[in-house]
Amino acid sequence: MDGSDDNSAGGEVAEKVIQRWDSSSSNEARDRMLFEGSDRTESDRYLRAVDEIRRLSLQDPPSTEGYSPRRSSTSASDSLQLAMARLEDEFRNILVSRVNTVEADSLLSDLASVSMSSVDFVAEDVDGSFPSSGRQNDDFSVEDEEEQGVGGDDGGESKHIVGSSWRRSMSNIREIDLMPIDAVQDLRSISERMIAAGYTRECFQAYSGVRKAAVDQSLRQLGVERHSIGEVQRLDWQSLERKIRQWIRAARACVRIIFASERRLCDLIFEGLALDEGSGPEVPFSETVKGAALQLFGFAEAISIGRRSPEKLFKILDLHDTLLELLPDVEAVFLRPDDSSESLIRTQAGEILSRLAEAARGTLSEFESAVYREQSRTLVPGGTIHPMTRYVMNYIGLICEYTQTLSFLIVSKPSQMSHNSTNNAEESSQLHMDVRIPQIENDSPLAAHLIWVIAILESNVDAKAKLYKDSALGHIFLMNNLHYIVQKAKVMLELRKLIGDEYLKKLTGKFQQVATNYERATWVKVLHCLRDEGIHVSGSFSSGVSKSTLKERFKSFNATFEEAHKTQAGWIVPDPQLREELRISISEKLLPAYRSFLGRFRSHIETGRHPEMFIKYSVDDLEMALSDFFEGASPTMMSRRKPH
Repeated sequence: MDGSDDNSAGGEVAEKVIQRWDSSSSNEARDRMLFEGSDRTESDRYLRAVDEIRRLSLQDPPSTEGYSPRRSSTSASDSLQLAMARLEDEFRNILVSRVNTVEADSLLSDLASVSMSSVDFVAEDVDGSFPSSGRQNDDFSVEDEEEQGVGGDDGGESKHIVGSSWRRSMSNIREIDLMPIDAVQDLRSISERMIAAGYTRECFQAYSGVRKAAVDQSLRQLGVERHSIGEVQRLDWQSLERKIRQWIRAARACVRIIFASERRLCDLIFEGLALDEGSGPEVPFSETVKGAALQLFGFAEAISIGRRSPEKLFKILDLHDTLLELLPDVEAVFLRPDDSSESLIRTQAGEILSRLAEAARGTLSEFESAVYREQSRTLVPGGTIHPMTRYVMNYIGLICEYTQTLSFLIVSKPSQMSHNSTNNAEESSQLHMDVRIPQIENDSPLAAHLIWVIAILESNVDAKAKLYKDSALGHIFLMNNLHYIVQKAKVMLELRKLIGDEYLKKLTGKFQQVATNYERATWVKVLHCLRDEGIHVSGSFSSGVSKSTLKERFKSFNATFEEAHKTQAGWIVPDPQLREELRISISEKLLPAYRSFLGRFRSHIETGRHPEMFIKYSVDDLEMALSDFFEGASPTMMSRRKPH
């Protein structure tokens, strides 16, 4: 038998094998898949038939009598088309039916060991709104200061990533086997025939169609939803905060596990098979993950160009740090510089990182401006700590959690004059006309920004203290707020390092001076009633003491002290240590003076009529009454008196 006979016989056998598995004409072909089960006899026979038909379709037909080139070529071409349609179905079926699965929570928990932790925007008196003691202003809403917790992300729902099984770990990237190795081998065998036969586009489309759906499902299970930029920017803060937290977790899983594993699967199936330019494994990979990657990074982009309100700063920084952390992994996964889609994703990630950095700088500036513009004139009752003071200092504390990042992002010091261009510029300028950025030991731009905010806060509480009609209460208010600033600066080690001990000493000195001013405003008047001046008289038949003057002194003391007790018991010093120190300081001045005054003049009153009208209180009564001060309530003095 010559070569033509061999070709003819081989071609006829191959055609019969292919026609047997033509699903349009064979019930067996419709009911059964070739690449199912462990027996590969039929699938191997089919692949050999495809190879034979392709060989015949490429071979120059010999000029032999009795041989019909047209029929042979046409028959081989038709059979090849049938074979490619069948292989495409088999290819798609393997992709759909042979995937591995793993729970999404397992992906997230595995990444937690290598992922950088994020600082949630939840702290004492920092709740996502800029506080004021009274009216709302144009920049921030006034809300309760309680922490606002965020509920669970998944509601206990079990989640799975489609097409996953643990494989290996390398650095931050953790590739997993999306399919069993025998399924991958079948896919490669099929793709090799389809690509060699010129059906590359059909093969790639079948692949990316199935795997793209799997990747999209994985993103949904990780909480990454498809939102437009406008939809993201219209979300309320609590929803947005929850979604940012979900995004950070999902982004790490997507880049380091899902996208990386898709890259590996593509390489295993297609690497080295497609020789045509622009038809390498990057094509199905790009088509598979491009939409998911753009959707993933699009959320961060929406945040980066959104409204720069102060409560967003820390989540913006979390996004920035996460993306900065992931950028090397993005470049490792989307590594083909000659692929426009992969280049687009790498470029987009870098551009969003730059926008997040700019958003962080702008948001910090907006926070400074908001403190600068805060001019509410409603006074807090009892002279306690103003909500703004708590908010600003706790906000600064959270800023210090991001010192490394912000020190890198903040490259310039604040400009005082720039704040005069804000709303109500003339009024703001008058309110803060004496504010200057103090000289500090640390010359870093971030330190200068924090000092500027504290200086503005000082100016703000100073101005508010002057609004109290009772100057002593104004001093209490200023003392409380300065003390709070000083104590926060002391316990925040990073802040203390930034602003330096010299500036902290200056703040402490100012607080101590205000406390002294309070004591002078209240207790000098009380102690003035216990002076000896004008009591002693000469040329009298008495003992040299004017009883009428003495009685007036006791009456004045009683009235002055009772008024102080009535009002100042209702004032508030929230810090227990400061409250006790203030009482002790008052006691050390008042009680010895009253004890001495009683010792010298008590007998002159007790020998007269109704001495209890003048000597109403013992030293113990006063000491007990002082324990009522600064508690925010006004007990009755008479209930405190001991019989004497």
